[in-house]
Amino acid sequence: MSPQIESFINTKRIAVVGFSRTGKKFGNMAGKELIARGYEIYPVHPTATEIDGIICHPNLKSLEGKADALLVSIPATKVPPVLEEAAQVGLNNIWLQQGSWSSEVQQTADRLGLPVVSKKCILMYAPPVTSIHKFHRTIKSIFGGL
Repeated sequence: MSPQIESFINTKRIAVVGFSRTGKKFGNMAGKELIARGYEIYPVHPTATEIDGIICHPNLKSLEGKADALLVSIPATKVPPVLEEAAQVGLNNIWLQQGSWSSEVQQTADRLGLPVVSKKCILMYAPPVTSIHKFHRTIKSIFGGL
């Protein structure tokens, strides 16, 4: 497992960009899974103050040092401004969930000097790994993709 992945999963306070009001986006599901696995999450949503009983924050700046890592689960076209804000507030432990990465996003991360984990599912790494993610993790470890 890479040092970046280890650093991320060993962090217990994670800002999550990608919570939706409908509750049907991956960000919501991942956030709830992370809570169940013992993580503190801080959803970031520009207009919602609460989603599914969880207090939301309008931006990363409003977290005032509460989060030590950032999980991003939004379309890649919307990610560069999030990375800009992350750099401004000193968040440099970043996971770009599948679908949040593009070459433009990588160029932004590189320009800002932000190391990112990308093109991987957080639920395959955040312990304890369960259900279908445990199966996928086993297969990846067998074939050297973990």
